[in-house]
Amino acid sequence: MNQMNIVDVDLNLLKVFEALYEESSASRAALRLGVSQSAVSASLRRLRDVYGDALFMRTGRGLAPTLRANQLRPVIGEALAKCRQSLALLAPTASDFSGRAVTLGLSDDFEIAYGRQLIDSVQVRAPGLRLIFRQTHSQIVADALLDRSIDLAITAGGFNARMLSREVLTEGGYSCLVDAASLQPEQTALNIDEFVAREHILVSSGGFIGIVDEALAAMGLTRKVSVSTTHFAALPYLLPGTAAVATIPSHAADTIARVTGLVALPCPLTLPRYPIELGWRTTPQPDLAIQRVKETIVNDLSENAV
Repeated sequence: MNQMNIVDVDLNLLKVFEALYEESSASRAALRLGVSQSAVSASLRRLRDVYGDALFMRTGRGLAPTLRANQLRPVIGEALAKCRQSLALLAPTASDFSGRAVTLGLSDDFEIAYGRQLIDSVQVRAPGLRLIFRQTHSQIVADALLDRSIDLAITAGGFNARMLSREVLTEGGYSCLVDAASLQPEQTALNIDEFVAREHILVSSGGFIGIVDEALAAMGLTRKVSVSTTHFAALPYLLPGTAAVATIPSHAADTIARVTGLVALPCPLTLPRYPIELGWRTTPQPDLAIQRVKETIVNDLSENAV
């Protein structure tokens, strides 16, 4: 590959690279950038010449980045972020965010509980901005932030890495979710015996042991888990018509109960509460779009007692 000089490179190509990487499709990248697909294809050819690599390979599911593209992604992302920060200095009160997107990492219990509220609030604070919800959790969130696959994250911790900042929004607790038809008339709680006797559905990334099992073991008790799932969103389809119980974060249980025929009840076990935190990359001059979303999350979620 010939030595390249920055004066010979059209820096608009970096935006094309970003769009191709995030959309995995030339046609979707073209729609995002407001240009023709042929223009995106031409830009990709120029990018390949600049970096001496194919960068994106066509697969059955769209364009997949090469190893070199994955190496370039955080560097190019940082360069574009710096450019956007410099423009934000000229318009610190910008009100039109059309064409911009902010990626928020969160597990689906937070998406279920807070997603709609955040969408509505962001549209007020940053009109035209698109939110992208991406699944994450405390064990992988730091890497996702540092490699720029997400811009912000809401999790129960996981922000201890260098170059990350965090803010505690509130505390979380646990509730039991059951089918109302499985309760006695006017029943508003499960005692420990009934709780243990019921079939249990475990929501867990690991799929075998949960916090409930640890609490029961301390009491010399066990439960029968009939199925494990990684998604809270499956519960409205797995619980109805059964006597099963799912012990899940209260914010998700309350929201699911509100829009389904399920009921959220107090958990008969004493389970530890946990911090719900917002995390982000520490930068001297934050991107204005990311800052608006961050302010919205702090404003909305800090006022909600969980």
